[in-house]
Amino acid sequence: MLLKDKVAIVTGGTRGIGRAIVFELVQNGAKVLFTYLKSDESAGIILDEIKELKGEAEAIKADVRLYDEAKKVTEETLNKFGKIDILINNAGIIKDKALMMMEPSEWLDVINTNLTGYFNMSKACIVTMMKQKSGCIINMSSIAGIVGMPRQVNYSSAKAGELGLTKSLAKEVASYGIRVNAIAPGFIETDMTKDLKQKDDLVKIIPFGRFGKPEEVAKVVTFLASEKSGYITGQVLKVDGGLAI
Repeated sequence: MLLKDKVAIVTGGTRGIGRAIVFELVQNGAKVLFTYLKSDESAGIILDEIKELKGEAEAIKADVRLYDEAKKVTEETLNKFGKIDILINNAGIIKDKALMMMEPSEWLDVINTNLTGYFNMSKACIVTMMKQKSGCIINMSSIAGIVGMPRQVNYSSAKAGELGLTKSLAKEVASYGIRVNAIAPGFIETDMTKDLKQKDDLVKIIPFGRFGKPEEVAKVVTFLASEKSGYITGQVLKVDGGLAI
């Protein structure tokens, strides 16, 4: 088990990539606290499934857009597990629309969740990691933050901002033994992408000829969270089937 006895926080852990990450970490020996915003039922189902796997996990309803909520998440993790080894910033939303039609509220909602939420959680965890002289932060960005996507000015901007956060923070905390990296998935089979009208056209421009699976992203998270990547920091790892080549 690559993450035996490690303690991880995963934001947005009940659906899609986040859900896959939670299970991948648990199966590799980590104790996981995951956040969710809406469905108590979904969180409960995941906890029951993890118990069946003999894993250890906790769920907490929290809005990462609010710093006080982020602090609550870290406090609950420390109370439950005593330390924080890994933070996976994953919670995010999309509100796609052409810029000329985009409302200011739709810009702010995406920026506040996808970028400010990452800041809030990183800030809430960083002092604990600095005291420990160890830690790993993984920011789930997107190919949209690297190449830009039409009708996603808000989302692409937030995802690009996450990359800047990753590189800047990696330099800032490396001397404390803390690593900060980002993963940039391409098109992955999730609730966000299942109803895309242009899916067939998108598949044609992906060299692998298919969308990725959440589990394929989750396995990369495990690698970056483990000692196998102990000398890697400030990097952006694309998991996109070759889309951004």
